[in-house]
Amino acid sequence: MSAAAPRLRTGYALDGWLAASALALALLGAVMVASASVTMAERVHDQPFYFLLRQLLYLGAGGFAAAVCMAVPSSALERTAPLLLAAGFALLLLVLVPGVGHEVNGATRWLRFGPLNVQASEPARLAILVYLCGYVARRGELLEAGFRGLWQPLLVVTAAGSLLMMQPDFGATAVLFAMAIAVLFVGGMKLGYLLLMGLAGGASLALLVLTSEYRMRRLTAFLDPWADQWGSGFQLTQSLIAIGRGEWFGVGLGESVQKLFYLPEAHTDFIFAVYAEEFGLLGVFLMILLFVLLVWRAFAISAAAAAARRPFQACLAFGLGTWLGIQAFINMGVNMGLLPTKGLTLPLVSYGGSSLVVTGASIGLLLRIHYELSADGLARRTRPRRRS
Repeated sequence: MSAAAPRLRTGYALDGWLAASALALALLGAVMVASASVTMAERVHDQPFYFLLRQLLYLGAGGFAAAVCMAVPSSALERTAPLLLAAGFALLLLVLVPGVGHEVNGATRWLRFGPLNVQASEPARLAILVYLCGYVARRGELLEAGFRGLWQPLLVVTAAGSLLMMQPDFGATAVLFAMAIAVLFVGGMKLGYLLLMGLAGGASLALLVLTSEYRMRRLTAFLDPWADQWGSGFQLTQSLIAIGRGEWFGVGLGESVQKLFYLPEAHTDFIFAVYAEEFGLLGVFLMILLFVLLVWRAFAISAAAAAARRPFQACLAFGLGTWLGIQAFINMGVNMGLLPTKGLTLPLVSYGGSSLVVTGASIGLLLRIHYELSADGLARRTRPRRRS
């Protein structure tokens, strides 16, 4: 006698919670970009929904990037990791070439391709993350052995961080190092090396601040923004005023006062402050909950991949979750005066094409890993039993 083989499910095994939280944040971001930018868009571009229309195009591009990443096997991504790393470094070098890199607000971080501006650090960080995860998958035992397996990824991250600081992009550098340390630690790096890297990173950041008058002013403004509220502390004081006005339930969608040319970068770096003003503390709790759900699903996918003995997928999911979580935390912390100004966007919410496309690709990679794990589990459960 033989047991009848159960029917195989067809279709894509979608992680509903991950997809729903990402979509909710993206739609919420579109609404807030429209609200935060309408006055400036009408005054500068004579079109009140100029930034909203572009944001919707960016969301479409991010959705396309997610679909592409969902269609590509993660094993193919692992094989092409060295090529992606080379492309990432090429972008970081290209943006520093005089006449090629585009400067905005004293920072050379963008490459222009016709009407499009590409922030080089966004795809470069994703490429470096893929390489680090491939390294952990290939050299995990060597990484656990000690410094012999650690110097190569450290050299890559240090070189990339140096190029980022030449732009300068302090926030992207901090996220890159935090993401790299997290991936290497879960990949087998010893705790002692983690502490040593943390101390070295802290000392390097302190040295960068002490040797730069501009960064020192930013740090001083963060510690006491009201001491120079019309100068170096202007951004932070306006952000704090916006958050304070929101109270419990907010002043209502579109009713923010601080976005009316008081709060600089209201639709990009400080969109969270406008959101807090219009939706209040309860709205802030909702946004934080969505980010927690997004990061939790990434970590859950990572744990499932580790249990299935797929180290590359496990490290990649963990690294992506760490990246999204840390960047969201830093952006919110800057808006609330808990951290110095970094110039980082709020993932899926802030206005910006490069950030949305790369974040869309990251969500697509997480969904792909979840699909592969689900397909593997389904294949094992539906394998026909032998005849007795």
